[in-house]
Amino acid sequence: MNMIYQLLVYTHIASAVASIGPFFTLIPLIKKLREAEEDVQQAYLNVFKSAVRLVKHAGHVLVASGILLIMKGPWPWTTPWIIMTVAVMFSSVFFLARAFTPTLRKFHDPGSDKQALVGKLHRSVWIYIFLLMLMLWFMVAKPVLW
Repeated sequence: MNMIYQLLVYTHIASAVASIGPFFTLIPLIKKLREAEEDVQQAYLNVFKSAVRLVKHAGHVLVASGILLIMKGPWPWTTPWIIMTVAVMFSSVFFLARAFTPTLRKFHDPGSDKQALVGKLHRSVWIYIFLLMLMLWFMVAKPVLW
């Protein structure tokens, strides 16, 4: 294994950690968000937005390093675990775009049901964690699906 490939693997793993980790920190934050006063709630929402932004940028590095790993590595694009990872990745990209930013914007709408919005964020965090962990499983286990 040459040094460039090792660096790509390291970058890919580090960006996977940066893509998954912030969502685990949001779980206790959501509980506090549910009970927070208006001004404190805004601070929690800012942390939430920052975490989502970090995940998006880490996801870009994750995708770029993944493409380079496939190009330099021993697996072709037609490998089942790669196809499934890419399929889940595309669904998670659409989910990320629709699950968090629109919901976070609704907190500023007068008369919005903040408890329902917090519930939606909580559900979205767990769904996104599931999607990320599924992709991680495909990349680590490399199952032969067909």
